[in-house]
Parts: sequence; structure tokens; C-alpha cells
Amino acid sequence: MELRSAAVPIGTVTSFDEYVGLGEVRADSGETYRFHCVEIADGTRTIGIGAAVAFDVIVKFGQQEAAQLRPVT
Repeated sequence: MELRSAAVPIGTVTSFDEYVGLGEVRADSGETYRFHCVEIADGTRTIGIGAAVAFDVIVKFGQQEAAQLRPVT
């Protein structure tokens, strides 16, 4: 079961391992969320460290994660 937050956080990708497809994004509010490459909204499955993104927060298996990462322009 997934639950989505109502607010849309903005943050910066702080790490991404393209080989395993896992990364972290730090929200402007200070929280850090993990994400999987399938959650990159444009479908590329890769993202640069330092990229500014908007994202949703979902809960999977009791853990908050970033989802639907999209660039902030």
C-alpha cells in the first residue's frame, strides 16, 4: 500500500548510483528521502547529482520515499 503526501516538496539530488538505480534527495526542509530510478518521472532512469527536483513523498513498507522526481525549472 502506498500513501501520498499532499505537499509537493522541492529538493536536490544528493546521491545516485546508476548501477543499482538507487539515490537520495534532500528536501529544502532538510529531510532526506531515498528513491529508485523508476521514480524519475521522465523515464530516463538516470539523474545527475545536484539536480533540483520537485517530488512526491510516498510510504512503502513503512518507509517514506521520494517518487515522481521531476526537474525544477
